[in-house]
Amino acid sequence: QVQLVESGGGLVQPGGSLRLSCAASTNIFIFSLYTMRWYRQAPGKQRELVAAITSANQTNYTDSVKGRFTISRDNAKKTVYLQMYSLKPEDTAVYYCNTYFRSTNSWGQGTQVTVSS
Repeated sequence: QVQLVESGGGLVQPGGSLRLSCAASTNIFIFSLYTMRWYRQAPGKQRELVAAITSANQTNYTDSVKGRFTISRDNAKKTVYLQMYSLKPEDTAVYYCNTYFRSTNSWGQGTQVTVSS
């Protein structure tokens, strides 16, 4: 099972920006094969898929973040990013990195994002 470590969360005012990072413990070739996903879970709510990026760099986003969030990857660094702009209070959640590969579902420990004035 690959280890995923998220970073970059914090407290930001509405309208602000943050960039989350997720570093994987596997080798570069295997990482390049992964579809990587960002999920989030707000208090009292179910975990939801926010964004995903395939090995071919195809991306998709949940409707509520389209035009504000960008997912990207750097295979050489074995890292996936989530750039978040125009943050809203409803973006407040714990953000998790995820990949499902060869029947193994791997999650990071999560990073807290709080959007508040």
